[in-house]
Amino acid sequence: MSGKTHEYLQHHFANKEQQHESAKLGMWAFLVTEVLTFSGLFCAYVILRNKYPATFELCGDLLNANLGLINTIVLITSSLTMALAIYYIQNDDKTKTIQCLGVTLILAAAFMVIKYFEYTHKIHVGQLPTEAFFYPNLPESVGEGLNKEMIRPGFYFSIYFMMTGLHGIHVLGGMIVIGAMMYNTYKGKYSSEYYTPIEVTGLFWHLVDLVWIFLFPLLYLIG
Repeated sequence: MSGKTHEYLQHHFANKEQQHESAKLGMWAFLVTEVLTFSGLFCAYVILRNKYPATFELCGDLLNANLGLINTIVLITSSLTMALAIYYIQNDDKTKTIQCLGVTLILAAAFMVIKYFEYTHKIHVGQLPTEAFFYPNLPESVGEGLNKEMIRPGFYFSIYFMMTGLHGIHVLGGMIVIGAMMYNTYKGKYSSEYYTPIEVTGLFWHLVDLVWIFLFPLLYLIG
């Protein structure tokens, strides 16, 4: 048992297998809390959409579905490159690991740049949450009699900015961690003997991508 092989082993673990499984279990527990957090927002979306269906249909048409689709493709591709990074480090190919992590980081940055342009456009034209909304091209109400519905676009954009904003924060956090994984791989801290940090980062990144796969159709297609 060489010192180099086990220099990463923490004193409170009996062996590297126990440490590896504990780290994965800890990440899965964290991901459960993340799922619960986003589940609350999805429930809020369902409640508001059922109460104001016309509002969500009209406001959903104001989103750029093409940009949403591009971001979906970008994140799905980043999941693939993240999985490849794990595969390559398991096979001691540090160069390709760094390359795949780098591509993942670039794709994440591309996602955030697209969201930046989406957000700035909405702020510029007044598509904002709650009372701050001042976009002039929506009717005040639709329907007649019992079916008449007051259009409340601020509700839609409140849930839009909350859901996509929280998701964006997770993307930024993932970018920071992925950057750290690249640096540590370059420094030789990870190998086929020890790649747990990259693997658990991959689990987190896949969840971030999965959340967006739900957000895209709900906000951009269904409205």
